[in-house]
Amino acid sequence: MNPLPTTHLLYLHGFRSSSLSTKARQMAQRVAERHPQLQWWCPQLPPSPREAIDLVMNGIAPWPRSSMAVVGSSLGGFYATHVTGMTGCRAVLLNPAVHPARDLANYIGEQSSWHDPAEHFFFRPEYIDQLRALELGPLAQPEQVFAVIAKGDELLDWREMSARYPGSRIKLLEGSDHALSDFERHHLDDVMAFIDPA
Repeated sequence: MNPLPTTHLLYLHGFRSSSLSTKARQMAQRVAERHPQLQWWCPQLPPSPREAIDLVMNGIAPWPRSSMAVVGSSLGGFYATHVTGMTGCRAVLLNPAVHPARDLANYIGEQSSWHDPAEHFFFRPEYIDQLRALELGPLAQPEQVFAVIAKGDELLDWREMSARYPGSRIKLLEGSDHALSDFERHHLDDVMAFIDPA
């Protein structure tokens, strides 16, 4: 674990999700109420994986690597894996996508946002190659990762998720769902304890 408490916290939402997702809002509220000194950033990610990672890496460029942390949900968990691989920072992964280049190949075309069905974006074929380019091998510091994985996830295979993070702390849930509907009640405290805010 990092010796330093976290001073900067990044949250990355999932595919078709937004910075207004339930878990993002619950975390933002917890930070505002109990850790107001913590620098919080939850950007709205563009559909292009390359643009999303460029936005994130440019945004965190001035952040201290030894006291920053990232939380990512679903596709955001895949991005968060990339961020921790590049920076060595602490990472919390919530039902992280493990093979998005494979899984999202079925979603090429026009998509709508979960939180605003009137909002549309186009998921382009070249985004699959961009996802492939972001794949990393085994993490150099797996102990820096805490994954919350639900066996009840209706979109992603918990076995693949668990196998992706050997050496990391994994909280494996017998039920729940992809959205982790019980996040605030049962998992937010564990996530914040791992992040260890200053």
